[in-house]
Amino acid sequence: MKSRLSSLAPLIAFFIVMGALAFSLTNDPQHMPSTLIDKTTPTFELAGLEDGNGLSSENLRGDIFLLNVFASWCPACRLEHSFFMRIAERRDIKVVGLDWKDDREKASRWLEEHRNPYARVGADESGRVGIDFGVTGVPETFVIDSSGRVRYRHAGPLTEEVWRETFEPLLTHLRGSP
Repeated sequence: MKSRLSSLAPLIAFFIVMGALAFSLTNDPQHMPSTLIDKTTPTFELAGLEDGNGLSSENLRGDIFLLNVFASWCPACRLEHSFFMRIAERRDIKVVGLDWKDDREKASRWLEEHRNPYARVGADESGRVGIDFGVTGVPETFVIDSSGRVRYRHAGPLTEEVWRETFEPLLTHLRGSP
């Protein structure tokens, strides 16, 4: 009996590995909803970068905000940065930044070199606030309504297509909501 079970062990291991692989392939982190959707943002208060205002949960009230989680070491953040510059120049929505697990000096220098689209930036050096938001990596962008509730989470670089298909309809809806 023992030898029969041991001969099936590779087959059982194969099916376990295939099951785990199939599970991981069906869970794209870009399409995983946040557990914070329709909940109030976590309470936090962060210092700013070297020469700027910090960011707190109290700053995310009274208007609609885009909270962009970024880091100077993140290549994908460089891809979306020019897009955030265009959004910030439109001045019809407030964009704030959460500098995640980054060196404050490097992040400050990076924003000086590439220009700063953020009204405020909080330095989350430990990553604690990002964890409270459920951040799985950078970049991620959250839409926060005027009452401070998280309405949407986007993982990955924000593109023109994502903006047009997802963010604009949501922002139009939120602006029309009381």
